[in-house]
Amino acid sequence: MHGSESIERAELEALHALVDEALADRLKLAIHPIGDGIASVAGALPASTIVINRVLGCGLDRPFDATWITEASETFRSAGAARFFFQLHPNARIDGIEDAFAAAGFERARGWQKFSRGAADPIDERRTELMTRRIGPEHGADFARIVCAAFDLGDNAIPWIAGVPGAPGFHAFMSFDGNTPAGCGAIFIRDNEAWTDFGATAPEMRGRGAQSANLAARVRFALAEGCTAIHTCTGEDVPGDPQHSYNNIKRCGFRETYLRENWAPPKR
Repeated sequence: MHGSESIERAELEALHALVDEALADRLKLAIHPIGDGIASVAGALPASTIVINRVLGCGLDRPFDATWITEASETFRSAGAARFFFQLHPNARIDGIEDAFAAAGFERARGWQKFSRGAADPIDERRTELMTRRIGPEHGADFARIVCAAFDLGDNAIPWIAGVPGAPGFHAFMSFDGNTPAGCGAIFIRDNEAWTDFGATAPEMRGRGAQSANLAARVRFALAEGCTAIHTCTGEDVPGDPQHSYNNIKRCGFRETYLRENWAPPKR
């Protein structure tokens, strides 16, 4: 399995492990095996929560089976999730896969561009007057408030995401204007690889370099921890989209590695 897929999957599984049984039941959170991959389910969160509601890893260790599409659809439908992404690594492509998704009523959605960087790649950081530092559980509520608003997770997810700062494997950072939280992000580390996630800026603080500074701080931290590969992703580059996140990622020394296809049930 590609290192980027492996660390991303590990981070998603660790994220689900943060909740107790009561919160998992309330948010309808679960991880289900789908073939050689997993389905990450958040049935009680908004329908736009595709950063959580998705299938990944299928077809990398075993030949892709079209029945997995039906299995995934039933899994999300039974949890009440109206929309999800079935994500395909380029190495999982097989003859007829587009026809299989079309037969199941799926449509191709905007893909996710994957990036990676090593220890020697440069960081071209924007200057900002904001101060960025690593945070712990004391800033969990602020972290969750910014992330849940930015990623359409809804207020019900705040108690879940608030557990990220200080959780095993996770390291959270926040940019401040004085004492006011401006932006945040997390990095998940396993062995010598890392995955960045939840880079977000408070709406009133946009355009001040919070995202760029936060990403740079996480990269420096991971490198200091001995990571030799750091991975991340954002939406694919499409005409008419300003791609602020895409550009921030490239300035931080990341290189495009591959585009992962997203297939989804049609919007209603």
